[in-house]
This record gives sequence, structure tokens and C-alpha cells, in this order.
Amino acid sequence: MAQTGPTYAEKLGWKKGERVLILHMDDAGMSYDSNAGIERVLENGAARSLSVMMPCPWVPEIVHYLTGHPGTDAGLHLTLTSEWREYRWGPLAGAAVPGLIDPEGALWPGVGQVVAHATPEEVDREIRAQLMRAEKMGFHPTHLDSHMGTLFANQAFLEKYVRLGIEKQIPVMFPGGHDTYIQADTRATPERLAQMQKLGAQLWDAGLPVLDDLHNTSYGWRIPAGMARDDAHLQQWRVERYEETLEELKPGLTMVIMHCTAPTEVFPHISNSGDIRKADMLAMLDPGFQAFLKDKGFVVTTWKEAAERRKRAQ
Repeated sequence: MAQTGPTYAEKLGWKKGERVLILHMDDAGMSYDSNAGIERVLENGAARSLSVMMPCPWVPEIVHYLTGHPGTDAGLHLTLTSEWREYRWGPLAGAAVPGLIDPEGALWPGVGQVVAHATPEEVDREIRAQLMRAEKMGFHPTHLDSHMGTLFANQAFLEKYVRLGIEKQIPVMFPGGHDTYIQADTRATPERLAQMQKLGAQLWDAGLPVLDDLHNTSYGWRIPAGMARDDAHLQQWRVERYEETLEELKPGLTMVIMHCTAPTEVFPHISNSGDIRKADMLAMLDPGFQAFLKDKGFVVTTWKEAAERRKRAQ
């Protein structure tokens, strides 16, 4: 089922044919290194949006940063998994969500385990607890999204996520437009695409902005075998990959997900993904990449601006 009519970007007031990007950094609050990389990019790089994992240890630091930088586009990276072997976190709702808790007392490591063990009611309770913690800290999120896509792995979970956004009038990450990039990457069935477009229309009718597409493949880009892993090579490789894939995007509002991190000597004890995450940070800091965005006519926006435009839209 192909999307007909104007894109959501056009409905939000951007010009027909414009490719509008939300360059978005996941995993704020996950570690010191995550926060450091994100903060560097916010101050000197291309990406302007982030989301925070509220159950994680380094949440206070990033929230203090946000308090000192009002107006930053910061949402909630709603977190139902704890994927690292030696570095873990539990649900904020505690014993009230037993189906979300694994034998170590943390959230389950994998998405499939959450689907197998948790009820939709427990998921709803936990995501509301994460929003409640943010609000108590004085952090009012500009949007909601889903760590590891767990909320998209089960239709009942997805409905709880969407319902929370509509109830609280907080935009949710949801690609309900033409979804061209998603189709190319996941081979979504026409039936699934139709369902997504229907839910996108529901979100729009509820007064929330909707994405036309979602670029969510960069975490899977593997460093070429034999390539040196110094900063210069990591930066060049990652910039080339982003430029190649962004060129393929169709007009509309697209969220581009990345994981900008400044790894210290501690990060390898958390994850072996440090070089990939560092490459994201280096790419967003690269002057050539920023010039590419300008030269190719991309419009870089935020969830905050999208929400403001939705209030003015018909």
C-alpha cells in the first residue's frame, strides 16, 4: 500500500520535496561515555536530538546537563531490556512488574524474552514509571521512543506506547508515512505497512507529529575488515556510510538513529561496540558531513520543532 497525498513533512509546513531529518542520538544516561559523546555533538556537531534511558546509572548527569542547557531536544528512550552481561539495570517499577525481571533482578537482556515473559499491563506500568521519574527530576521530554525497538515487537506493547503519547500529548517515534527506507531494510509486507500508516493517521489525528520514514540501520554497519581503527579512519568510514544512505532517502520527515559515544578505558567492560559508537560521534562532528547536509539541501530539525509545527497545522 503506497502512501498517497502529501508527506507528513508537508503537513507540518515544510516544502514539498524537502528531506527533513531528525538526527537522533540514543542511549543518553546509559554510561558516562554515552553522555560525554552526546554532549560533545550537541555543542559542536550535526545531531540535535537525544533520548534518555531512565533506569540507567548515569541519568542524573545527563539530566543536570539538560537543566543547564534548556531547549535541548531530549526525549525518553523507553527501556525494557538490559542487554550487557556485566553492566545492568532493573525496572523503575520494581516488584510491580515481575514479568520484566530476569533471574539476576535486572530487565531481560533480549527483546524476545520481554515478549515471552511480560504482560502489556506491566509494560505500561514501567514506561509510565520512567516518565514519572523524568518529570520528578524536572525533565519534561520532547518525545518518546523505544530502546532496542522492544515496544514495536508486540502489538499490545505498541498500543500502550502510542496510548501514553496520545494521553500525555508527547510525540512518539512512529514511522507512519511512506516508510521507503524501512521497506528496503526489513522487507515489510504490504499488510504491515498499511497497519503502520493507519496508526500514523491515528497519531496525527490526535494532534501529534508523525515520521514519514525511519533510518535505523547504522548500528548494524560493521567496520571493514583490516581497516585501521584510529579516529581518522573511523570518521571517514562512518561519514561515507551516512552520506551514501541519506542520499537514498525520499522527501519527508525521517528520523536517523545513532549512538554517539566518547569511549573511555572503561567502556570495553560494558560493550565491544565502542568503536562503532565513537565513529558515530566523529561523523556528527565532521565539518565535511555538516557541509554535505547543507549542500544537498537537507533540513535538520528536532522533535520539539515538529511538535510546535503540528500545533499550527490543520
